[in-house]
Amino acid sequence: MTRAFDDLVAEAQAASVQGWDFSWLDGRASEERPSWGYARMMGERMAVASAALDIQTGGGEVLAGVARLPARTVATESWPPNVARAAQSLRPRGIAVVAHDDAEPLPFVANAFDLVVCRHPVDVRWEEVARVLRPGGTYFSQQVGPESVGELTDFFIGPQPPGESGREPELASAAAQAAGLRVTDLRSEPLRAEFYDVGAVVYFLRKVIWIVPGFSVDRYRAELAALHDRIQRYGPFLATTRRFLIEAVKPG
Repeated sequence: MTRAFDDLVAEAQAASVQGWDFSWLDGRASEERPSWGYARMMGERMAVASAALDIQTGGGEVLAGVARLPARTVATESWPPNVARAAQSLRPRGIAVVAHDDAEPLPFVANAFDLVVCRHPVDVRWEEVARVLRPGGTYFSQQVGPESVGELTDFFIGPQPPGESGREPELASAAAQAAGLRVTDLRSEPLRAEFYDVGAVVYFLRKVIWIVPGFSVDRYRAELAALHDRIQRYGPFLATTRRFLIEAVKPG
């Protein structure tokens, strides 16, 4: 049975967008996963580390799934609702959760960690990563690549001008090296994403706020209605996400 536009939109508006758990989208949207398996690879590195830092942990979703944690594990997060969510999930496992403004220096002494990880950072302060890493320590991260889900951006606000987005893997590699790190792994993949109803799009744009800056249902109601009609007529809205993996070592 086809659901009405207003019902789908209202349901998505009422859903909580705290944390980085996207399970609300199960059955309503899908995204292909990178072949490398970030959570597995991160877990392998955590298992042999002695002190680890997870930057921008969100609600702690990925870190909570690590089977074997270092003796000292710390997570940082800037958004207050996520800080509370991460604390509830991670502190029972002995993980310290620190509220931290991403624009400020990391609140740790130099050479504090032999592993720093981050999944989908908004931005990376490479000089701070290098400062808190011990000599021989590793930074390991999966990041969002350029023009990810750009089809949604184009649909709502029009085609974007060509040029660097700041999320190119090559720029991350250059910034890591400029901070004194040696890049040991860099790979990227385009991935298929599908949105099966307009409610999934509303939820996604409320949660991933940089795809359509300033998004609100009221502001984009006409575009949402057009998208609903398009999905009803032609099937899922298709988009391409981009992810890249970067690993870098602080020379010892």
